[in-house]
Amino acid sequence: MPKPQKHVFVCTQARPEGHPRGSCQQKGCAAIAEEFWFQLQGRNLLGPVQLTTTACIGPCGVGPNVLVYPEGVMYSGLKKEDVGTIVEQHLVGGAPVAALLAPPDLWG
Repeated sequence: MPKPQKHVFVCTQARPEGHPRGSCQQKGCAAIAEEFWFQLQGRNLLGPVQLTTTACIGPCGVGPNVLVYPEGVMYSGLKKEDVGTIVEQHLVGGAPVAALLAPPDLWG
């Protein structure tokens, strides 16, 4: 297996209903993860891009959240419709999607 050029982490954290932190699951992360698989597979990008679903990556209140490495770019508040833009503009084109970036203060 070749070393991936990019690694995408999609938070799929699930917490019980009413948990004070909430969770990306309650905000539709499953549809986002599925759309990443669909988009990457359809563009033959699995390999150059590694996709991993993960537990909590931090800012639950602004999820669903996605991290892209090696750049360390975090996207938040995503919808399924945003995935194609991230794939095309960031993963293929190399430019993060400014309108979808997590607020800069999340990184403290």
